Amino acid sequence: MISAPDDPFPALSSPFTLRGNRIRNRLAHASMTTRMQRDGQVTRELIRYYANRAAGGAGLVVSEPLAMIRQQDRLPKVRVRDPAGHDGLKRWADAVAEKEGVLLGQVQDPGRGRHAPGRAPYAIGPSSLPDDLSWTMPDALDHSAIMQLVEEFAQSCAVLDACGFGGCEISAGHGHLFHQFLSPRSNQRDDDYGGDLAGRTRLLRELISAIRAACGTGFIIGLKLPGEDGVRGSIDPDQAAGITRMIVQEAPPDYLCFAQGSHAHSLEMHLPDRYGPPMPYRDLQARLREACGHIPMMALGRITDPAEAEALVASSEAELVGVGRALVADPAWLAKAKAGRTQDIRYCLSCNTCWAVVTSRNQPLACVNNPRVGASDEVDYRPARALYRKRITIIGAGPAGLEAAWVAAARGHEVTVLSAGSEAGGGTRLRALLPGGETITSIPDYQYPAALRAGARFEFGIMATPDDVEATRPDAVVLATGAAMVAPAWLPEEIREEGFVQSLPEALANLTMRRQAQPGTAVIYDMDHSDGVYAAAEFLHGIFERVVIVTPRDGIAEDMWLVSRQGILRRLYQKRVGIIRSSEPVWTTAFEQDGALECVNLYNGERSRIDDVAFLAYAAPRAPRLSLLDPLLGRDIPVHRIGDCRVALDLLNATADGHALGHAL
Repeated sequence: MISAPDDPFPALSSPFTLRGNRIRNRLAHASMTTRMQRDGQVTRELIRYYANRAAGGAGLVVSEPLAMIRQQDRLPKVRVRDPAGHDGLKRWADAVAEKEGVLLGQVQDPGRGRHAPGRAPYAIGPSSLPDDLSWTMPDALDHSAIMQLVEEFAQSCAVLDACGFGGCEISAGHGHLFHQFLSPRSNQRDDDYGGDLAGRTRLLRELISAIRAACGTGFIIGLKLPGEDGVRGSIDPDQAAGITRMIVQEAPPDYLCFAQGSHAHSLEMHLPDRYGPPMPYRDLQARLREACGHIPMMALGRITDPAEAEALVASSEAELVGVGRALVADPAWLAKAKAGRTQDIRYCLSCNTCWAVVTSRNQPLACVNNPRVGASDEVDYRPARALYRKRITIIGAGPAGLEAAWVAAARGHEVTVLSAGSEAGGGTRLRALLPGGETITSIPDYQYPAALRAGARFEFGIMATPDDVEATRPDAVVLATGAAMVAPAWLPEEIREEGFVQSLPEALANLTMRRQAQPGTAVIYDMDHSDGVYAAAEFLHGIFERVVIVTPRDGIAEDMWLVSRQGILRRLYQKRVGIIRSSEPVWTTAFEQDGALECVNLYNGERSRIDDVAFLAYAAPRAPRLSLLDPLLGRDIPVHRIGDCRVALDLLNATADGHALGHAL
């Protein structure tokens, strides 16, 4: 059945068949770890997350990696082998099927790979070679251990089949175990599972055959392969094509997809972020298409707009489109697009905060632009009306204030927003002018129109006073006034007062209006270690002759998650941005006289000198802006603080705070 002629996405909406299973469209939810299991068991929250993605339009839904072999029982994953959990697996598959989706379980093992600090104590691998990031030394699998591994994976897939799963996806990319067997760099065996291409692909070929033998004829087997892993002496596109041809010939899967990067200094490639182009895998996938032969291909890699997915299918570049992060941001991504409501989509920022939450913080999956990930009413969410209508005045139109405004207004409250800025978005508007900032405006671009549609009233360019607030006759006031960076101790009081040296946001606000090249060196004193600091350094690199970052820590970007930190380091090193670690400036008259800035090492007292400084700004911890708090409390007006005005953290905290308060009011 072909989509109706008036469907704006006819190719993406058209059905497809995989191993006799009808998939209602070409959209697949790519595997995303949720951290929503509990003690190895399927939970209500986990089921809701996946059912929501099917309800929002995904025809094929790939699960997070599952614990399918004994080796994995200690990992925080759903344990397939545990009979006590089989009822949960059935409920999971049924919930996705009820929303017209087909659920696949992901088959994967990290091998020697480890994202967190320290060594993995029970790692396995093809050879006794250390992991490129954690330096974990794996236990090299012998022949009998490999046979047992294959058997256990196949048995677990049979459990999935019996529990109603439509199939599995074998993840052989990202530097994980199967990837390690495929790579000549990490697989240096001299037996039947190493050496030439036939030996290095043998484990995967035997695994596919074993799963075929253990499961029913309709059980789908998808396969993710490394297309280019960015590691010298490992897998490049030519190697990937050879691997693909051999597997297609000897043990063909039901679909293929390709990833980039490895568990090394190229890990960032597997989660392409906002600093690169959309669909960065597109050319590589086109190059590998021929090697797939008759096997359908699933496109992957920073596909954030339904129009991009439509183009891939319509041009026959792929039969399926795998979307992960964009469906975390909005599970109704396709449903809204098909209804002609692309303006209502909460678009993915490609900031990889979701990866950080589950990997670095070990918390349930969350999203900057979707504060309701996994909630029962998440799909195309509309707030329930409040029992009593209130007058709510919100001070500030940044992400926290806007989120509270649209939710409160949609609940029926009379909402007035007073903003000192000239437009909605707060600090996101400045960040949007810096490298990698283009996508950040998708936050206010959703919130502001949603608030207007719900009847919220906005006044811009007003530095609100207590009298201004009281004039709105509020039942409650929300302070979303953000926070300001606190000047570091080494900066003299009189210099702070003169504004001779400003905070980085203040200095950039003045500089972005000009942008013309300037002589001299730009210096950032970094006590913030956030993405915005290093985007500013890149921006300054395009203006000044030289850029130097000075930090009291022993490294930079230490508060950033691994995949983002890798990109930051790569870009700064490529631009030859100077970095002075474990140091802070020493204020001297020489700086005011000839632009020479001295820095002192905090541990040994050694001094270094930066000459010809033309720009100096600090990025530091932020204190909430609370000038209105006491005056309003003194007038007996209920006041709530959200976002940075409550505690200065990050965008994830800002939207979550605003969303929660919008419901609580």
